[in-house]
Amino acid sequence: MTDLSGKKIAFLATNGYEDSELTSPWQAVTEAGAAAVMVAPESGEIEGKKGHRQPVDLRATDADASDYDALVLPGGVVNADHLRMDADAVAFGRAFFEQHKPVGVICHGGWLLVEADVVSGRTMTSYPSLKTDLRNAGATWVDEEVVVDSGLVSSRTPDDLPAFNAKVVEEIGEGAHSGQTA
Repeated sequence: MTDLSGKKIAFLATNGYEDSELTSPWQAVTEAGAAAVMVAPESGEIEGKKGHRQPVDLRATDADASDYDALVLPGGVVNADHLRMDADAVAFGRAFFEQHKPVGVICHGGWLLVEADVVSGRTMTSYPSLKTDLRNAGATWVDEEVVVDSGLVSSRTPDDLPAFNAKVVEEIGEGAHSGQTA
């Protein structure tokens, strides 16, 4: 198993996230030794669509990608739609690409990456309803359990979490990717 001791991973979400798409990768990275930090547009606590409550460690407006080794973007329609409308959240997500750091995104989480204009030339997957959005933003969309493209790990649904978690941990363990561009 990959050891992520000393690594700090940002999770970016807001109310309405898909519970398992936050809790499962969170558990995977922390079990591998990383510190996980919850970043959200608001302070206090956020709630998933199935009732999981997650304390917010830092507001997106106060977060700096240079303080983290990687980013994980859980899905959930409401979560992803609200995040892509938040300029601070979008800028925070974009900064990981500018700094060539690993990013894991699942389900509807890809909407933030479309808004951040960082998917052009990438191969990725998502929940099927994002296929046209991702293609229109310049990505090559494929229907696969997990896709890795220069540090960008993407998956479709909670069913893909075991493969997603394994690849996210692996990519974080490998660190920065010189081929990654904003």
